Amino acid sequence: MDRDDPRQSHIQDDIPTLNGHGLTLAEPSDADPSVASKHIVTPTLSPARSGRRRTADEGLLNRDVPSTPRAHAPELGDFTHSDPWRVLRIQSEFVSGINALAELGAAITVFGSARFPEDHPMYGQARAMGKTLVEAGFGVITGGGPGIMEAANRGAVDAKGVSVGLNIELPFEQKGNPYTTISVNFRYFFIRKTMFVKYSNGFVIFPGGFGTLDELFESLTLVQTKKIKRFPIVLFGSEYWKGMLDWVKGTLLAEGAISPEDLNLLIVTDSIEEARDILVDCYNTRCWTTWKKSEGAKLDADPPGAPATAIDPAKSDGA
Repeated sequence: MDRDDPRQSHIQDDIPTLNGHGLTLAEPSDADPSVASKHIVTPTLSPARSGRRRTADEGLLNRDVPSTPRAHAPELGDFTHSDPWRVLRIQSEFVSGINALAELGAAITVFGSARFPEDHPMYGQARAMGKTLVEAGFGVITGGGPGIMEAANRGAVDAKGVSVGLNIELPFEQKGNPYTTISVNFRYFFIRKTMFVKYSNGFVIFPGGFGTLDELFESLTLVQTKKIKRFPIVLFGSEYWKGMLDWVKGTLLAEGAISPEDLNLLIVTDSIEEARDILVDCYNTRCWTTWKKSEGAKLDADPPGAPATAIDPAKSDGA
């Protein structure tokens, strides 16, 4: 037995080698009765080869097998569910996402509810938004699902533009819509959210639920902590967002939990054309004109990019 072989670390010294076959019978764990009746045979080095160092190729090409011929052995894949292997899966998702989007130019992400059907008024508005953004030179990115996401992707396709769907694996609701020219699937929310921020030049946030709110507040946090700069966040549908904004200003701001500057690039509109102009301005002039329409400007905040001497360090969590 090769005691340096990590695959054999669970084999007890008193388990016999099956003579003539170079095999060791590994007893299954008592803790898992489903595996108890499925003995696994672990290949070992033959006597003539024992004593020498095992090569990397041998470690790659040799693996455990069932003790009797059996084409389906799910227990052999258990190791792929451990944390070290999960890290590799995470790494591969980052590589896949970056590779798929590497050549994407200017783009805007549109968020909103997956639950709004085609006859919902906001579906039509989101579809028009996608079309208008493409006509302004942007690609359109969404979460790739139904509802508002589908509508924005559909509008982008209507205008024969770039339509990106970043899908997430969920137990319900989420399934890819057919209106994308680039589609990337993710298992992990945080990787998908990284792609939204990395490849977007701004967010348009339509009415939605918890997922939409999650994206909204994460983007506000990234602006607040200066992780992203000159990043416009457009809330579409003033009536829908009014209650939330009243709470943000009347509670968070009033209690000193946030500063007026934290709302500098948050703009509310009911106009598709105004949203487009805001995003174009931020792309071309780094939001200097757009800032004057922001919720921060309404609260007499210091403008973004003001000289350091004009900014009170106490106003920003990211200072």
